[in-house]
Formats: sequence, structure tokens, C-alpha cells
Amino acid sequence: MTKLSVNINKIATIRNARGNNLPNLLQVAKDCEKFGAQGITIHPRPDERHITYQDVYDLKPIVTTEFNIEGFPNTSFINLVLDVKPEQVTLVPDPPGVLTSNAGWDTLKQKDFLKEIISEFKAAGIRTSIFVDTETVNIKNAVETGTDRVELYTGPYADNFMQNKETAILSYTQASELANKLGLGINAGHDLNLDNLSYFQKKTTNLLEVSIGHALICDSLYFGLENTIKKYLSCLE
Repeated sequence: MTKLSVNINKIATIRNARGNNLPNLLQVAKDCEKFGAQGITIHPRPDERHITYQDVYDLKPIVTTEFNIEGFPNTSFINLVLDVKPEQVTLVPDPPGVLTSNAGWDTLKQKDFLKEIISEFKAAGIRTSIFVDTETVNIKNAVETGTDRVELYTGPYADNFMQNKETAILSYTQASELANKLGLGINAGHDLNLDNLSYFQKKTTNLLEVSIGHALICDSLYFGLENTIKKYLSCLE
């Protein structure tokens, strides 16, 4: 079964809007796990507009499933991850100030950069995943960076799913087959939701993990957090 990692950035966004501790980020993380989530994902950004660096330290002893920290590998992020030592770090090519992750790494041009950083994380015993699109060249060169996994950027799939789901999924099926042949683990994330998740999981070979935040938190406003997590888990059965 594909694991569900819940991205709790949006919980921190709501909390920060009022400058207090409502909602309680640590309690939400605990509840997500209690309700069945197999991982917690966070993405601390340089401006700390949602997850703060202190949140990362506070969450480390709380998370009992897989702790996945996403981010652009600048010096402060690298030091944070090496200090906290989560089960997984996911590297994304976000420049400072970007609203949300919207592209994968160019693993050919940035191969040496990624290789150096990944070697640091692997030496510390941290599993590494890198955010990529479905271009063959980026999957093939991901292997040479030393990464354990690739996280397929699913924004284009979600954008085109309602128009033609067979066309939308095609490159992802091909990318997953190639990644499997090359010995790369496969994660996925970005704009996956209750409408498009099940089809994606069925058509993506050996999908290990999905990271879902925005849609899941939005759905929880209507269904409640527990029921929402159960709905997402049922999509992955």
C-alpha cells in the first residue's frame, strides 16, 4: 500500500495568522498519525511564513511515523536537517519567496550540486528524495545524484486530469516504469486530491508514498480531519 504523508504547512499558516497557538500544530501532527497517516511532511521556508524552524525541532520528538522535511537546500536548511535527522529529506528547487513548489530539478544541469548535498545527508543516515518532473533526462540523471527516491511533481497531472485522465497520467506511468528499472524509489506530490489520487496510484508503478497537504486540509473543513484522512487512505488501498 502506498503510504500517506500529511503536509501540515497549512495548519501553521492558520496558526500564524493570529500569532498564537491555535490550531496547535503538534496536536494536529499527533492526530494525523492517530487517524492513520503514515507520515508527517513539513516545508520550512526562509521567511517562515508557515512552518518555523522552531516547529521543526518541536515536531521531531512528536512524530512517531515518518518525518519528511522538504525544502530548498541552502546552508540553513542543510544545517537544520542534519541537526534534526528526519527519516527523509525531500529537496525542491524553490527560489526564495515562491508561493508553492511548481517545478522539478534539472538533474542534468544541477547534478553536481545535488550530488554534493545528497552525499552529506546519506552520510548522516537520512533517506533523500528529489523533486522531479517526468522528463526522461531528469529521471535518468537523478540516479547519478545518489538520491534514494524521486518525488514526481504531479501539478501537470492534476491540471489536466478532468480534461483527459488517460493523457494526464501517461508520462507519469512511463516515468515510474523508468525509475523502477533504475532502482529509484517513487514518491509523488502536489495538487493530488480525492478526485485524482486513486487513479494516479493505480497507474503509477510501485508508488511508495504521496505527500498531500493543501487539498487534504481543505477537505477536512467539510469532513473533519479523521474522516478526511480515512478517505485519502481508502484512495490508496
